[in-house]
Amino acid sequence: MGTDDRLFELQSQICRTLAHPKRLQIIELLKTGEKTVSDLAEALGTQIPNVSQHLQMLRQTRLVVARREGANVYYALSNPKIVLACNTLREVLAEQLEIDRAAALGTH
Repeated sequence: MGTDDRLFELQSQICRTLAHPKRLQIIELLKTGEKTVSDLAEALGTQIPNVSQHLQMLRQTRLVVARREGANVYYALSNPKIVLACNTLREVLAEQLEIDRAAALGTH
């Protein structure tokens, strides 16, 4: 497998990992700094076990890293460029929604 093939495979794995709204929200929450599972669960309005499962998937693709301090485990983004990638995609989608909205109204 060539380097380009390996990169496409890794990109595909990350896209599959990001294919859940809660995981995207976790990335959005972590852009301001590290947080515990409890912090994330509270912010997301969901249960700790559910957040833990999402964090496990994000860790498997190395999108987040964990650090233990005493009884707490703190999660952080492994690379700030992850936020840029997600924001760029969200901007493209917002533009597409605006085009669709304008087309539905008959304005271009």
